Amino acid sequence: MTLRPSALLAGAVAVTTLLSGCSLVGGATEDEPAPSVSVSPQSPPAGSEALARYYGQKLDWTECSGAQCAKLTVPVDYARPEGSTIEVALLKVPAKKSSKRIGSLVVNPGGPGGSGVDYARAADFIVGPGVRDRYDVVGFDPRGVGRSAPVDCLTDTQLDAFLGSDPTPDDEAEERTFAQGSAAFAAACAKNAGPLLAHVSTEDAARDMDVLRAALGEEKLTYLGKSYGTYLGSTYAELFPKQVGRFVLDGVVAPDLTSDEINLGQAKGFETATRAFAKYCVTEGDCPLGDSVDAVMENLRTFLADVDATPVPRTGDGSVPKLTEGWASLGIAAAMYDQGAWRTLVDAMGDALGGDGTALMQLADQYADRNPGGGYAGNIMEVIYAVNCLDKPESDSVPEHAALADAAAKQAPTWGRYLAWSSLVCGYWPIPAKGTPHTVAAQGAEPIVVIGTTRDPATPYEWSVRLRKQLAKASLITFDGDGHTAYTRSNSCVDDAVDAWYLKGTLPKDGLRC
Repeated sequence: MTLRPSALLAGAVAVTTLLSGCSLVGGATEDEPAPSVSVSPQSPPAGSEALARYYGQKLDWTECSGAQCAKLTVPVDYARPEGSTIEVALLKVPAKKSSKRIGSLVVNPGGPGGSGVDYARAADFIVGPGVRDRYDVVGFDPRGVGRSAPVDCLTDTQLDAFLGSDPTPDDEAEERTFAQGSAAFAAACAKNAGPLLAHVSTEDAARDMDVLRAALGEEKLTYLGKSYGTYLGSTYAELFPKQVGRFVLDGVVAPDLTSDEINLGQAKGFETATRAFAKYCVTEGDCPLGDSVDAVMENLRTFLADVDATPVPRTGDGSVPKLTEGWASLGIAAAMYDQGAWRTLVDAMGDALGGDGTALMQLADQYADRNPGGGYAGNIMEVIYAVNCLDKPESDSVPEHAALADAAAKQAPTWGRYLAWSSLVCGYWPIPAKGTPHTVAAQGAEPIVVIGTTRDPATPYEWSVRLRKQLAKASLITFDGDGHTAYTRSNSCVDDAVDAWYLKGTLPKDGLRC
């Protein structure tokens, strides 16, 4: 889930890091070529006979850089299936052991706006070896994302200015400026994004996912969703409970959360994660921010206030010559997703305090899926608003957001104001929200595996507990640790339990702690 737009970046940061230096695709072994999968014709759900041509389509897989790629045709508006269509980009990494192939595992890394195509390309890293051997790993860019009719609101230069702007207004004049920037973003989307802008909700993407299930020839969907991908997965389970197969939802966004609850929950989650980083910084020695956890936290807040007033003069990037509070906050947030980046952040903070924001800007670039020197590799920082604003209603009241910011700062002094203001764009959104916060029980679905990490910054552990209580059949795995999500990035306890679920159908014990 990404931080700024009151949503989650999930695996997107991790995938960007993975893609930077690894060969990611390993298909079937030489003695076991990729299987020719027989796909049985599928029928649409009862009452949706008008969608038959979509459910009955055959995918044309072609080789693409060691994987297989295809396009899935879906209607722009499911209420008008005879109308305009778009193509959803797919990527499949075939099972390594084709003779023991179980089926297709559809994956989503989060966002909203994370590329499932890029995530699936990292198949060797995102699932256990046994799962990799026996499943085709299939990813898709959800509608409006990446290669799937992408939503594009701002020029790269305009997006740079938006992300670098002051995220924590301090007085009424700054609040007016912040509101003007939020309204301008929404207006630009209304002008530039086209008719798809009204149809990029999570429900729309979940319906696409069922068409994908049918096109893959699967009677039930096997799925791995991380962060926002859990919201997508639970929405699918609500709409199509009988089609739910072996589901894993890791780092949960519970569908009944309001926008305000998400903002405050993330603020507290990032506060907890930042304190864990502060402890690491002090323990490692030579911490540039202080010699106690409280000192580090106080000095980090002082640094952000100073950068708000006087940006760091060097970034190593001619297109963003100064490191503002907006960019600095994104850089610090990026490191909270994975404790493996904490050492990098320690060094980056030392440099920034000395007047060189290059390393912190590089972290911010990773977070925003931005190319060093300018330009964006994907559109996550735009489409995240487009999805969130359709999913949940939001107030356009500036005084209301200011009051929420004051209240949040009392519970999360470092991140409260930042997150409380983050969703104001949706208050000005040109299309009314389609969704409302609601519980999901998924009655009639197979059991769903839910995973929560105790010090997860972006999806607080309590949200996983919350969804587990709502689902009719589920099993909760708790990982006592740091960072965002747990499967294949924490320990063998989590990995073994999830792998057994995918490979043998062995449901993890509800309440398992790792």
